[in-house]
Amino acid sequence: MNDIRRTILWVIFGFSMVLLWDQWQLYNGQKATFFPKPGATASAQAAAPAASASGVPSASPAAAAATPAQVPSSAPAALAAPREKIEVATDVLKLSFDTEGGTLVRTEFTRHADFLETNKPFVLLDQSSSRVYTAQTGLIGGDFPTHKSPMKFSGERSLKDGQNELTLRFESDVQNGVKLVKTYTLQRGSYAIGVKHEVVNAGTTTVAPQLYLQLVRDGNKPAGESSFYSTFTGPAVYTEAKKYHKVEFSDIEKNKADIDKTSPNGYVAMVQHYFATAWLLADGIQRENFVRKVDTNLYAVGMITPVADLAPGQSKTVSTQLFSGPQEEKVLEALAPGLDLVKDYGWLAMLSKPLYWLLDKLFNFIQNWGWSIVALVLLLKIAFYWLNAKAYSSMAKMKAINPKIMDMRERLKNDPQKMQQEMMKIYREEKVNPMGGCFPIMIQIPVFIALYWVLLSSVEMRNAPWVGWIHDLSAPDPFFILPVVMTLTTLLQTALNPAPPDPMQAKMMWIMPLVFSVMFFFFPAGLVLYWITNNILSIAQQWVINTRMGVPPQFNLPKFN
Repeated sequence: MNDIRRTILWVIFGFSMVLLWDQWQLYNGQKATFFPKPGATASAQAAAPAASASGVPSASPAAAAATPAQVPSSAPAALAAPREKIEVATDVLKLSFDTEGGTLVRTEFTRHADFLETNKPFVLLDQSSSRVYTAQTGLIGGDFPTHKSPMKFSGERSLKDGQNELTLRFESDVQNGVKLVKTYTLQRGSYAIGVKHEVVNAGTTTVAPQLYLQLVRDGNKPAGESSFYSTFTGPAVYTEAKKYHKVEFSDIEKNKADIDKTSPNGYVAMVQHYFATAWLLADGIQRENFVRKVDTNLYAVGMITPVADLAPGQSKTVSTQLFSGPQEEKVLEALAPGLDLVKDYGWLAMLSKPLYWLLDKLFNFIQNWGWSIVALVLLLKIAFYWLNAKAYSSMAKMKAINPKIMDMRERLKNDPQKMQQEMMKIYREEKVNPMGGCFPIMIQIPVFIALYWVLLSSVEMRNAPWVGWIHDLSAPDPFFILPVVMTLTTLLQTALNPAPPDPMQAKMMWIMPLVFSVMFFFFPAGLVLYWITNNILSIAQQWVINTRMGVPPQFNLPKFN
């Protein structure tokens, strides 16, 4: 009777967890996993950013962030000019600029496929009905050219064979005595764009404009995000004083964003899984950092820096860089201090970075990311061999005395206190520590969690093949072969472990791996491959140690009666 009650309670508990998971997904703005509602898609579309017809926010984020000067929501009528989209291509980028403000409104990465349509390049920045994500700049401190001012374009539109550099120029009309010229410089093979802002005082009085650099993005999750693991999407600010700080969109809504407001160094960025965009200023240039809500479901992160007091006829150029591309760790490290932190390893970065370094070295030798993962897990197993040996030796001793424990429990099942005393006596006589198999394994857990984050965060896994049917290590196995193998190896490992004396614990030892394995059907193939390799090597080592200690490997099958 008690067993039936327990079973019913477990079923209720499991169903409750499913309902809670679905509600959590809905709370985070994602589709329900198990019980999707018909209106979910329509709701997501209804939550698309409210913006002007052009997709550009109606007010500058710089205005409220640092100065009362307002950027006009549209250009004065006298400056009206035909608006044009300028499409530019290099060997790794396809870019689209808007002559309104000379703003970068679309970036396509030709060497990275889209999450959902692999025959199309991945789009990061975009200005469409479903996405607003742009890189804007302009001047404040007066009625000066902004990201809303019309500009004239000049320059080439594609990188020719043998050409290593492409220069684009956007020039505004004189506005209140000031002209702004933006010059974009694109390099072959690079996702970093040089951006020079030349401010010219063509008026008759001294002016003191400030330059703002901002990234404006809607608060929707990127398409193709998994429901079974969470990655950060949103603004980030880095300064040497406060280091890397992520800002949730919800914190901006509640005015709880905690960032360094002023700094002579650092960068601002918009981050999502595998990709990032960042404005970079040289160290030593004073800037004010800000994050703010621009419009309904539209947010900005940026910085403002003084240009100079410009007398009539004077000009000043401020050089910046705009990075928009994949989170390739070595590239990010070379661009700016701390920029590699946009590749988010969480609190285990101290362990994750050397693991990535080793994985990268293995790839340089093997030239296959899948086999590099296998090799890395093998090296870790060798490094932890003696710790594992200690754990498995303790488990083998536990397995050897398990029949004696079970007999004792049967004899004293009506006297729990005496049973506990007898059990401790057996452990002392046999010199067995029941926790001896846990501590060595617990020491290794942070390392394998760090490796998990390396594999989850590394853009190199995207579209990286392994063998046969695995064409993308960042996507789930299309035929679920790896998750099934992972489940079987996990169950085999459970069967080789000594069964706990308590029947309920013994049942949980079998239920938990099955529940845990369900998630792996939706995890990237690279993560599942890592787990399978770890399981197989653990089983092999456990088998060898048990045999050496004279405890023949045997399978402790579950009993659910």
